[in-house]
Amino acid sequence: MTDTPSPQSAPDSGAPGTPDPPALQVDHIAKRFGAVAALTDVSLRLRKGEVLGLIGDNGAGKSTLIKILSGFHRPDTGRIVVEGEEVAIKSVDHARSLGIDTVYQDLALINELTVYHNMFLNREIVRWPLLHNRAMRRLARKHLDDLGVRIASVDAEVAKLSGGQRQAIAVARSVYSDARILLLDEPLAAMGAKEGALILDLVRDLKARGEVSIIIIAHNYAQVLEVCDRVNLLQHGRITYDKETAETSLQELTDLVVAEYRNTRRGGGS
Repeated sequence: MTDTPSPQSAPDSGAPGTPDPPALQVDHIAKRFGAVAALTDVSLRLRKGEVLGLIGDNGAGKSTLIKILSGFHRPDTGRIVVEGEEVAIKSVDHARSLGIDTVYQDLALINELTVYHNMFLNREIVRWPLLHNRAMRRLARKHLDDLGVRIASVDAEVAKLSGGQRQAIAVARSVYSDARILLLDEPLAAMGAKEGALILDLVRDLKARGEVSIIIIAHNYAQVLEVCDRVNLLQHGRITYDKETAETSLQELTDLVVAEYRNTRRGGGS
C-alpha cells in the first residue's frame, strides 16, 4: 500500500559525471526517550533547491526528527550527511553553522521589538558603542522586499502584525542568516486562507530562487501538494512513503493516513 524509499547507504560523491550530493541526507536515524521509541529507522534525502513535505499523524516522530536536524537532540544511531559530508550535529548553533535553520510554530520572535530588530535578533549590527539601527532598518526593508514580503513599516512592533506576517519575518530572518537548509515546523498552523497564501507564496519564491532546500511539516495535504516537489510520510518512527507530488493525490495521501488510523483502532501493529 505504501512506497518505501530505496536504501540510502552512501551519499552521492559529487565527482565529475555524477549528480551533486543532496543538500541533506539522513540514513537509518533512531532515537529513544526511555522506553519510548520516537524514531526507529528514518532515511530521507532532500535535494538541492527542493521543497519536501513531511507528513504523518501526531506522535509519528516528525518533531523529533526536526529537533535532531536542528541540533536539539542527538540521534542514538544513524548518520546525517550535509552537502556530501557526514556530520555529527552537536547543538543548534552548530546546525546553523552548517546552514541548517528551523522556524518553529512559536517563531522565537520578540513581540515588543520592531520588525527590523527581530530580523537581526542575536546578530545585531553594531556601530560601537551603539546598535547601527539605520543599517539594520535599511537591510531589513531590502530583505523583505526582495522576498516579496509586504510589511508596511519595519519600525512596527511584531505584536501588531498578523500571524502570516510574523511567520514571513521568521522565514526571512533564517534565509538572510545564510540558511541553505530550512526546516519549517507547521508554518501554516492556525492560519486563515489569506495568511496561509502569504506563506505559500513565500515558499514558492524561495523555490524559484533555488538557493534554499526546504522541509515543511504540515497537516494540510492540499497545501503540501500545492508547494512541495515531493512528499514523505512518517509512520511509527520510519518513512513509509516517498513520492513526487506530481505522482500522488490528496485522495491517496488521505487514504494512507485513514488506513493507519483504522489499523491502530483495531489494535494493529506497525
